[in-house]
Amino acid sequence: MSAHTVQIDALPQYEADQSNPLQDIFAFAYTITVTNTGTVPVQLISRHWVIQDERGHTEEVKGLGVVGQQPLLRPGESFQYSSGCRLRAPSGTMHGSFFFVAEDGHRFDVSIATFVLESSDSALAGRTLH
Repeated sequence: MSAHTVQIDALPQYEADQSNPLQDIFAFAYTITVTNTGTVPVQLISRHWVIQDERGHTEEVKGLGVVGQQPLLRPGESFQYSSGCRLRAPSGTMHGSFFFVAEDGHRFDVSIATFVLESSDSALAGRTLH
């Protein structure tokens, strides 16, 4: 096991009650779980997200911490939070990275694999992600 490894899992969900497809507003929530799978404590310092809708509109989000926090995770500990975004199209994708600093001073980024944001409106309309 590496000293500096972190696992990041994402679970997206379409929020129909906060969406208005007639006005091209599609709301999504996502729950992120960050688990320190390494052998030293690490602190999540900042985030970088790339959000793209199926029409090609891209938005980048950068900032300190997540939901106003910079959690310190000891080996084996997890931190979970929920947040959200809005798209102008029924579907899209998100990917990004988190920047960490370990207790021993090591600094590193962890990539967050692309996950799909898919509304029920997109599925009903038979639209596909490009």
